[in-house]
Amino acid sequence: MRVFVIGQSPRPELEAEIEAAVPGLNYTLQGALDGMTREEIARDAAPRSDADTLFTVLPSGESTTISKAVVTERLKAMLEAQPGAALLCCTGAFKGLPERADLVKPADVLNGLAESLLPKGKLGVFVPLPEQVETLGAKRAREGLEVVVHPLRPLSSAEEVRAAAKAMAAEKPDLVLLDCMSYTAADKAIIGRELASPILLSIAVAARTAANLLPE
Repeated sequence: MRVFVIGQSPRPELEAEIEAAVPGLNYTLQGALDGMTREEIARDAAPRSDADTLFTVLPSGESTTISKAVVTERLKAMLEAQPGAALLCCTGAFKGLPERADLVKPADVLNGLAESLLPKGKLGVFVPLPEQVETLGAKRAREGLEVVVHPLRPLSSAEEVRAAAKAMAAEKPDLVLLDCMSYTAADKAIIGRELASPILLSIAVAARTAANLLPE
């Protein structure tokens, strides 16, 4: 299986989350921005607007924001050149990517699962960046569902995660979604100690879905 990240490979911390979710999964990791220098990313792949902003972690461990349009163009070329089961490691919605049954797009999987689990009620969503709050909240809005969105940057300290969890707990959500593939099982554990509601960890949900595409 091929796993595509929106930034660059390798991503040791993300690979550890995949291994924890699906032990022994055989995959290769590639990045949409592989081959670009840090300077080239800053110059040629910088976000053009809030709606064009994606969060990623670079192999160095540094977090940054990049252009969704640039990533989409590069991912499209990579996916068209490489058939077979694949997992897109981003919860963003990307228009123009190949439509095929063996490509797991976490945004679609998570939206479908959240709607199935919570047809009506209050959905709590954590997103990486403050500038994503309004856009991503609006995208999940539907009749009968109240969506509350709080920013929580991946790689935050345990204290920062706990503070964000307490703020979300005050909203009393029925279901919570960690809406970025860079959130970890450790983040979920900290948040779970503050919230009574079920929590969906994007990387675990997506990796387990992708694993089901492979032969036994």
